[in-house]
Amino acid sequence: MSAADRRGDVARARRLVVKVGSSSLTDVGGGSLDEAPLVAIVDALAQRITAGHQVVLVSSGAIAAGIAPLGLAKRPWDLATQQAAASVGQGALVAAYQRAFGAHGLTVGQVLLTADDVTRRSHYTNARRTLDRLLELGIVPIVNENDTVATHEIRFGDNDRLASLVAHLVHADGLVLLTDVDALYDGPPSKPGTRRVPTVVGGAGLDDIVIGGTGSSVGSGGMVTKVEAASIANAAGITTVLTSADRVAQALAGEDVGTVFVPTGSRRTSRKLWLAHATTPMGRLVLDPGAVRAVTERRTSLLPAGITGVEGTFSDGDPVDLCAPDGRVIGRGLVNYTSAELPGMLGRSTRDLAKELGPEYEREVVHRDDLALL
Repeated sequence: MSAADRRGDVARARRLVVKVGSSSLTDVGGGSLDEAPLVAIVDALAQRITAGHQVVLVSSGAIAAGIAPLGLAKRPWDLATQQAAASVGQGALVAAYQRAFGAHGLTVGQVLLTADDVTRRSHYTNARRTLDRLLELGIVPIVNENDTVATHEIRFGDNDRLASLVAHLVHADGLVLLTDVDALYDGPPSKPGTRRVPTVVGGAGLDDIVIGGTGSSVGSGGMVTKVEAASIANAAGITTVLTSADRVAQALAGEDVGTVFVPTGSRRTSRKLWLAHATTPMGRLVLDPGAVRAVTERRTSLLPAGITGVEGTFSDGDPVDLCAPDGRVIGRGLVNYTSAELPGMLGRSTRDLAKELGPEYEREVVHRDDLALL
């Protein structure tokens, strides 16, 4: 399928996730919400919705919208002030969206998420149920990270990763990432001779591209987080378009703007994608070369005989990274033993462990159904 056909995936998408960053919604100084670009984005989305499609809007901007009301000159760097700004700004942001969508006879619903909501399976399922119901009722979900309670350790990165996970969550057919840069370039956009990259097919399509941070002072993301988000969406089989906010109408129409990221291979199951991208590893298991081949080539479960090292503190059922001898992370899975139990089991067969410690020690360290390759 050609790149033009893949751009058509977005134009044809029955259910679409669109993400807009802080820099696209604030004035030049980054001190207040600018409703003109917000209205322009909403006008394009409303046209899509009234044509019978479903749209989930993932929008940054709460912290930026709270900067001016708090009397701040620029985006704060300390977490407490960021959260205060988000508390003030979130209401203003949603109110602006309701005014804009209301002009088209549409109603919005606010959905605030944290990393916990997509890393804990029960929260993840409930979030999906809520979003599905909002869409069934004809409501436009406005999703944002819950900046008021999020911490530095569990941030998404200007909502880019959140948008890709939401796209997977709602089984979207397409993802559009809107930013202040019109596309991915093969080098710094300001450098003479730098060219737009119209299409990226799989991870190999990024091999010769230098990706640097290009986010503004009012956001927290950059081009790196956007490319990572596109990769996550691609792993779910979702075509992704990255472009500037002023080209949203063209992107939705499938025109040749921005950069299209084309998924390769089969669509991962919800569980596998959740394991790979929506969990935070609590530790690391170092595998010997034979175990690496067994897990990656034969897709087997991980047994204690193939483990040479245990790092971190974790309980049974926690996510852990599986690493090759050189430190490369090859997969992530849910471990069946605690970090206290595993060191005494390394290099031993499950048969010997069962004889010595009991039949409950005959189980795998990580079952293949609970393992996602990275």
